[in-house]
Amino acid sequence: MRIAYLLTQDRGGPVDVTVRLATTLAASGEAEVRVFGPAPARDGELIEGLHEPVTVAGKTDLKAGRWARDALRAWQPDVVHAQDRRAGLVSAGLRLRHKVVQTYHGVPDDVSEAWFRGAAGAEGPSRYTRTVLAADASVARFVHRTVVPAPAMGEFLQRRLRVPAHRLAHIDNCVALPEPCPPTGPVRRLLFVGLLVERKGLATLLDALPGVLPPGGSLTVVGDGPLRVSLEEHARRVLPGRVDFLGFRSDVPAQLRRHDALVLPSHLEQQPLVVAEAMAAGKPVVATDTGGVADMLSDPATLAAPGDVEGLAVCLKALFDDPAPGRAGAALAARARELFAPEVCARRHLALYREILADA
Repeated sequence: MRIAYLLTQDRGGPVDVTVRLATTLAASGEAEVRVFGPAPARDGELIEGLHEPVTVAGKTDLKAGRWARDALRAWQPDVVHAQDRRAGLVSAGLRLRHKVVQTYHGVPDDVSEAWFRGAAGAEGPSRYTRTVLAADASVARFVHRTVVPAPAMGEFLQRRLRVPAHRLAHIDNCVALPEPCPPTGPVRRLLFVGLLVERKGLATLLDALPGVLPPGGSLTVVGDGPLRVSLEEHARRVLPGRVDFLGFRSDVPAQLRRHDALVLPSHLEQQPLVVAEAMAAGKPVVATDTGGVADMLSDPATLAAPGDVEGLAVCLKALFDDPAPGRAGAALAARARELFAPEVCARRHLALYREILADA
């Protein structure tokens, strides 16, 4: 079986998942794999020999889209798997000659958790975002399957975008599984990883920490984005000298090892890879109850409502007060191996590909 993965970006969750999935499938010997797209900013060496450079800089770059489709056709794959929104648009044009799968990793930034969940009276997104979602709905109806890493996303696609259930498949993301290193004492070194945009909720975290961050406690921020300057100023006001901004880093697993716990206060997520990575490393996690995060952690005591400063502060205080957080970390590491092992992810994708090919 020949599997072609298409990417149009060089970093982020879709890229990390694709690298792990492609590498694991290639090593299994059960499929011939090639990744078409820009060189990954993180772990690109893992797909050396499997990578073919392809660049599609924008949705309106029709020439680049045709070039990408030509490169895919020339390799003659049995299945084309698009791993980001732009890749899905490009790959949809291959459906008549190839089996096409896409993974739907997330919705646009101005979709609220309430509207995502279908809450009555929830304010909807902008007209532009509704246009993007209409295009997503069209692609999801046209390709052979859409993979969703979280059941909540499948429910959204059925409820809001009217995608038929038989065109959806739930497969959890995959991450590298390092040797777990749970904290050996009380949590004092917090880590945040994410884009510095409003949706990731870092401002909520900065407002929640004063009054609960214990002596010697600190927060490290890994990530970059348009709000970095304003968030750094905010941190200097509310937690002077206790927040370190590192910018974009390709060594997130190493950063997790150096810290005691992860906090992710996002306003909306699906199945965030950094939570899965923290679990695999044996680190306790405090997060917001959004998307599929509750399914990942299975502990409501570690979850706050999105945007709830006081609720997040309660969860953080409980984390800091826990005299033996390593127990929770070890339990999360075991759960990560059940849910997010690359071999499990690869096996489930292979089963999906075979099902689609058998349908032919």
